[in-house]
Amino acid sequence: MHIFIIKLKRNFFAILFLIFAISLLLFSKNNLLAVKNSLILWATSVVPSLFPFFVATELLLHTNIVNFFKRICGSFMKPLFNINGQGAFGFIMGLISGYPVGAKIACEFRKNNICSKAECERLLSFTNNSGPLFIVGSVGISMFGNTTIGLLLLVTHILASLTVGYIFRFWKLEKNRSSSIDTSFSSKNIVTFSNLGEVISESITSSIQTIMMIGGFVVIFSSIISILKSSGIIDNVYILGLLEITNGISSIANLHIKNISFQIIFTAFLLGFGGISILLQVWSIISKSDLSIKPYIYGKLLHGTIAAIYTFIAIYSFPFLNFNL
Repeated sequence: MHIFIIKLKRNFFAILFLIFAISLLLFSKNNLLAVKNSLILWATSVVPSLFPFFVATELLLHTNIVNFFKRICGSFMKPLFNINGQGAFGFIMGLISGYPVGAKIACEFRKNNICSKAECERLLSFTNNSGPLFIVGSVGISMFGNTTIGLLLLVTHILASLTVGYIFRFWKLEKNRSSSIDTSFSSKNIVTFSNLGEVISESITSSIQTIMMIGGFVVIFSSIISILKSSGIIDNVYILGLLEITNGISSIANLHIKNISFQIIFTAFLLGFGGISILLQVWSIISKSDLSIKPYIYGKLLHGTIAAIYTFIAIYSFPFLNFNL
């Protein structure tokens, strides 16, 4: 029995991937439709909304704007989040762009030695967030059919992010006291007329790699969800929402129940947590750095929980936010 368990552990991923390959054949009809829909979703929603932000972020990292944020935000970033002022760039871009821009910036900061390892891990915990276009536009208006719901989710999402950032100011506090870094980009990183073409080319290439990676995750998780539904293993929309938030939230919003507030509160949790798909995307982004994935996992679980609590308080404190039938 002991030998069997050892062999099972050693071959776990081989067995898992083999089951996945066989399932793709067994449920090929539903999988083909799921993959087709996920590719359409990626091409018509993810690429237009995220790719320009990826390129813009890459280009901005070759300017002095990060140092500009250091000058104007240093007075509150350090006291609130225990991160130097340049970290404000990651927080703001992570908020307006959406997943996984915040994580990408944190890795770039570590790569360029802009922040210490502890500071970058703190950034990971609260700067990789869902964007306002997705929360208000896709979730609020398109899925729930209500702009107020979208705005409520956006406000609680941002407040929860700030709360998590403050809590994680204590992450590796002792180590940070002896290894804090507060430096600026070196001149070789700054874009000029002489290297403009090279910088644009590198920014586009890097952004294409990231957006293609995201597309791959969207397709794979759509297939996994399709297999779980087709096989009858898991058909609970709330559990499926933990795997991939876009399809999960869409399914939750389409549930016909009187207690709509519960749907909104759970949606707030999913937006904060991000789902297993986003987690693996972030893991793949930081895999080439020395950053730990632990603060991100802890931070997103905390973010989702706090966002759900804030949403619950808002719904039951203000009558105009109670949408129950």
